[in-house]
This record gives sequence, C-alpha cells and structure tokens, in this order.
Amino acid sequence: MEKQKIKDKKLPVGFTFSFPCAQTKLDEAVLVTWTKKFKASGVEGMDVVKLLNKAIKKRGDYEADIMAVVNDTTGTMMTCGFDDQRCEVGIIIGTGTNACYMEELRHIDLVEGDEGRMCINTEWGAFGDDGSLEDIRTEFDREIDRGSLNPGKQLFEKMASGMYMGELVRLILVKMAKEGLLFEGRITPELLTRGKIETKHVSAIEKTKEGLKKCMEILTRLGVEPSDEDCLAVQHVCTIVSFRSANLISATLGAILCRLKENKGVARLRTTVGIDGSLYKMHPQYARRLHKTVRRLVPDSDVRFLLSESGSAKGAAMVTAVAYRLTEQARQIQQTLAEFRLSKAQLLEVKKRMRIEIERGLKKDTHQEATVKMLPTFVRSTPDGTENGDFLALDLGGTNFRVLLVKIRSGKRRTVEMHNKIYAIPIEVMQGTGEELFDHIVHCISDFLDYMGMKSARLPLGFTFSFPCHQTSLDAVWYPCNLDQGFKATDCEGEDVVELLREAIKRKEEFELDVVAIVNDTVGTMMTCAYEEPTCEIGLIAGTGSNACYMEEMKNIEIVEGKEGRMCVNMEWGAFGDNGCLDDIRTKYDQAVDENSLNEGKQRYEKMCSGMYLGEIVRQILIDLTKRGFLFRGQISETLKTRGIFETKFLSQIESDRLALLQVRAILQQLGLDSTCDDSIIVKEVCGTVSRRAAQICGAGMAAVVDKIRENRKLDHLDITVGVDGTLYKLHPHFSRIFHQTVKELAPKCDVNFLLSEDGSGKGAALITAVGCRQRELDAQQH
Repeated sequence: MEKQKIKDKKLPVGFTFSFPCAQTKLDEAVLVTWTKKFKASGVEGMDVVKLLNKAIKKRGDYEADIMAVVNDTTGTMMTCGFDDQRCEVGIIIGTGTNACYMEELRHIDLVEGDEGRMCINTEWGAFGDDGSLEDIRTEFDREIDRGSLNPGKQLFEKMASGMYMGELVRLILVKMAKEGLLFEGRITPELLTRGKIETKHVSAIEKTKEGLKKCMEILTRLGVEPSDEDCLAVQHVCTIVSFRSANLISATLGAILCRLKENKGVARLRTTVGIDGSLYKMHPQYARRLHKTVRRLVPDSDVRFLLSESGSAKGAAMVTAVAYRLTEQARQIQQTLAEFRLSKAQLLEVKKRMRIEIERGLKKDTHQEATVKMLPTFVRSTPDGTENGDFLALDLGGTNFRVLLVKIRSGKRRTVEMHNKIYAIPIEVMQGTGEELFDHIVHCISDFLDYMGMKSARLPLGFTFSFPCHQTSLDAVWYPCNLDQGFKATDCEGEDVVELLREAIKRKEEFELDVVAIVNDTVGTMMTCAYEEPTCEIGLIAGTGSNACYMEEMKNIEIVEGKEGRMCVNMEWGAFGDNGCLDDIRTKYDQAVDENSLNEGKQRYEKMCSGMYLGEIVRQILIDLTKRGFLFRGQISETLKTRGIFETKFLSQIESDRLALLQVRAILQQLGLDSTCDDSIIVKEVCGTVSRRAAQICGAGMAAVVDKIRENRKLDHLDITVGVDGTLYKLHPHFSRIFHQTVKELAPKCDVNFLLSEDGSGKGAALITAVGCRQRELDAQQH
C-alpha cells in the first residue's frame, strides 16, 4: 500500500487463503486444518478474517475492509471465468492440489435455497483419508505420510501434489540403491536426507533434450556417482511418479466433469477448466499428459483448459467487487429498515406520550379533543362466580360476525357452555348503509335462533361492538366516533347502536330480545379472562385492530358521576398519535399506508401495530426496494401493486423459524411474486423488522397502562394479569415474546402476566350481560 501510495484509503480487500476452511458467508472463514507444511498454532478452528483484522488493527497505520475470503481454486476459476464465461471448474496443481466447480444449489444441503448455482470448494486433497485409496497407495506413500506434519490427513494430496513428488522419487531411489539396482548400491548421507530432491528437480530431469544431463548434475550433487544407465533409470522413475500424479488428477477431474454433465442433462458437455499451480506450469510433460487422460476418461465432453495468467488474485478481486456491490446493497437495505428499529429511549418516549394522552382523555376539560378517548364502559366489576342463566351474545369486529348462545351455571362447579355460528359479512354490506348492516346482523340472529330452536324465548343479549363508541350506560346511547377496520357505514356515526339493533329486530318481526349490554371486544376479552383469573383487570386486542381497556379509579374518570370504586375504561388507543405526537417515529411507509387507507389521518397508532396494516407497510417497503433494484430483479409485478396481498397470516408464516427459505419463497410464489432465495432472505427480514416494531410500540402502550394502575394504587410493586385476544398475538411466531419483553423492560416495577382469551370476546359479552342482569335485579330489589 505504501508503494502504491494508497495507505490513506480504506479499500475493499479480497483474501486468497489456500487452506481448507468452513464458510457460512463470504467474509468469514474458519480454518479446518493446516496443510502444505503450515502449522501456526492457535489458528485452527478460528475465523481467519478476524485474525487478519486484528493484525491490521495492531499495526494501526492503515485500514482495510475484508469483503471476501476465497480459496485459490475459486480465485483461479473466477480469473479464468473473466476471459471465458464457460469456465466452471478451477484446479490448482502446485505445491498442494485442490479443485472447485459450480454445483447446482438444489444439491447443496448445507445451504438454503434451490435455484442457481454456487461454487463448491472440494478440498479433494483429503480424498482417501477415509481409507478409500488404500488399494493404490504404495509403501512410499505410507512412508511420506508417516513422516509428515499431519499423518493420516490429505492422503490424495500427498500422492499427487508437487510438494511431495520429489520426496517420493527420493524414497524410491533409496530403496532401489539398497537393493543394488542403482548406483552400484552406494547410499550417501545426502540421498538419505529429506527434501534433497525437489519437484523442480523432477521437472528438470524429465525435459526431453537436457533431462539426462540435468539428472547427472543432480545425482552427482547427492554424491552417488551415477552411470548413464543410472540416469536413464532415475528419469524413468521420475516419469512414473509424475505420470501417476497426472493420472490421479485426471480421474478426479473426470468425476467432476461427469457430475456437471449429469447436472445439466446434456448429451455432450462443453466446458472450460481454469488451471493454476507450479507443477502444471513448470513440468514439461504434465499438462499434455493431463489433457490426454481427461479426454480419454470423459470422451463425451469438449474440455478447454485455460491457464490462469494472473494466478488467483484477479479472481479474488472480482469476487470482492461483487461482494462489495452486495454489501453496499445490504447497507442501503439496512439503512431503510433502521427507521423501524426503535431504541429503548424512543420506546420510553412512546410510553411517556401515551401516559400524557391517557390523562387528557380522562380529564373533563381535555376529553373532547383528546385522541385517546378513554371511554367509560359502565362495567364496574369483574365476574364473581354467581352469574347464572342463558344469554345470547353477538360479536361484530373484523370481517366475521358471530352469534353465540352462552349457558352460564354457578355453584360449586361453575360451567360456561357455548354454542356459536360464524357468519361472513359481505364487502358490500361492510361498506353499505347502517340499515343494511343491522338488517344483515338480525338476519344472522334469526338463522341462529332457528338453528338452536329458541325463537320463542326472550333472551338477554350482550353485543360486542368493536368500534369506538361513547356510552352513557351499559345498554344506552352509544355513538360510534368513527368506524374503522374496513367498515364504512357512515350513517351510523353519531347514532345509537342499541336503537339501530332494536329497530332492525322490530322490522324483522320474528323474535324479541332484551338488549342488556353493549360491549367493546377488549372489555369482553378482559371479562372472559377475569372469570378464570380474578387478577385480570386489563384487556388487550392485538389482531386486525389494536385496543386496550383497564379498570380505572372512578375518581379519575371526570366525565362520569361518582367517585367510589372502579370502572372499566375502553381506551381506544388506536387513535393515539392522530394529533401528530408520534410523527417523529412514523416513516414514509407508514404515511403511504395512511394515505391509501379508508380513514386517512385517523387511527395512526393502530396503523403501526395492528395486523390489518402490517402487511401493507411491508408491501410499501418491498415496492421501494424493488424500485431501487434490490428485489425481484427490479420488476414491480401487478401482484406487488395490489393492496392487501400480504395478510397477517402470510407474515406469520414467513417469519416462522421452522420455515426454510425454500418455503418462504414458495409462499411468495403463491402470492404471485417471482422470488429468488436472496429475495426471500430480504423479505423475511423486512417482515421481521415491521412486526418487531409493532410488538414494541404495543408493549410501550401497555407499559404506560400498568404503571398508571400501579401509581393509582400507590404501590411500589404491582402484580396484574392482562387478558389478550387477537390473531396477531396468537398466531405470529414472535409478536407475543417481543411484546412481553418490552413491557417488562419499560415497566420494571410491575409483574405482568398474560392470559390468552380462549373463546374470544363473545363469552365476555355474555358474562357482562350476566353481571348486568345480576346488577339490575339488585337495583330492583333495592327500589
């Protein structure tokens, strides 16, 4: 770097490291074992990139960015591939020997993915270490192995590479001399010394013209006083040893070429083999013998042998250039996702702002303009176990509508028996008028009562209505603030929902019902869980929508008369942030989702953390990354332009730890997205980042609630249970874990248990109706 005057630059570095390494990525290589007489301690089992970086740091006078570690065979293949695109095999025949080739990804079980190809470093020097070459190993091979630094290892390399060739020749000459076949039986100390005959000597001896002359010189230096016949015999020994090497390498290369031919399913293979290495380059006969034998072994192939002019360095630089481009791309993707990765300080800020909005919703003078509405529900107690009777419950929330008959029995063995039927709500009804919506609901109730044979009974009814409403009593005037979750029935807004239902029942003229309670689904969830677990005083829905409720002190709810006891407050926290207080953490993707929604500017918190919108956020990010050429080959398909293709269930499937990339890709292909395995990795990361943020900001909201309850009760430490329902919480592989962890971190003085509501909010509506009926009877007795 000093010579090139580039010490001040931080350049991407490619590292050719010609030893067996285990790699999980391009810029990591754990040395499996040293070969070729290397033995530096403390390196085997270590990542050589880390060791190199450490050494660079230790010097401290320049910086480097190691992007790729390549084996010299890979470097050779890439170098030759630059000149000949057919090159798909790389071979080194030098001090050591090895090969690499392009294998179909579908055959590489150690790597996820099944399309395209990947370069495999065969490390064929270790061929035979399992005993498979015992029948052709000679006594001389065994002697070389015994005297090596790594006995029993790299047996093929010891038979075929340049490093051991001279030594093999020396051992054969010693034996022949001992048996009186050479040098008149003379054995000198030089001839008995290891390393006295090198591969370069073998190459010199085998030269056609001056070979015998060279042989005489070399043997004279060893002090054996050779005759001309000795020189001829020694030349013959050298030829046998080097020819065996060429034959062995031809055979193993032949196996690779057959593999390529099979993979491609062609009758005749046309390919190029990139070669480097001193033995192949310097030995006068080696290359010719190798080519001839390969063509004899694989007659149905046209093989071109290409000598790597610039060794493996150019190839390593090319791999580095590609790695650098991909790293730059990965950096830009990470930069995009960084906005979704919230720090603890940011989450504490979200918690703090939620607390401010809670206070504003509870206070009489700020309630009107508060975004978090803190609506009183007139549910003043959780079930006590004395509830009894048959109740009808309706559950309207997402895209389905449930009618339930709930039989509650009190006494020693409390039981709740439920019968229910689910009805779909057609899109035209969801977005039609209020009258059409309630007529459809009553039609479904009628069908259910027929089905249960109970049309004659006048049953008490609880109605779970999962939309923001103002309530003045348990059953009286509710005004929806604004419908969300895909509903549009605008003429309902500001109307009394109970009246709308009663009028629709009257219009039907088939049955009578006693509407006792109207309940938000969060409250229903809290009540269902409280029936099992008395410490449950919070309800959370994390599904299509997102909302929470909890038991607040009456004295804090300024818009309701009375100071004693507690009342459940429906927070309607989905609208948190509608006043702009979350704008600093909203991304351009959140804004795009909001602009394309039915209720622009409303329910902003919900749009960042509920199942209905997460898929849309993901879609917006994927469109952006595709436009920038990082995904789907830069092609934005019609599918990707379609709103709502990424349902929460797809996110849950894609993020499942058990899913291999192939299955992720299959899901994307089902959605009509022509995805590669690399695309699948990116999509999986995008999904994970978006859902992680959702769980975290939902956890920050919950942390604000539990700390508020703790402070209300003037406790140093609070134990409390949250009843939870919703598909996102139930089905997503990581949401609940991240959510719990966030609550724990942000509200350390609270021990919060989470109880999954097993039978949705319908049972809760029936329990509230039962509690309401019990309350009504008590009131009647008192009057």
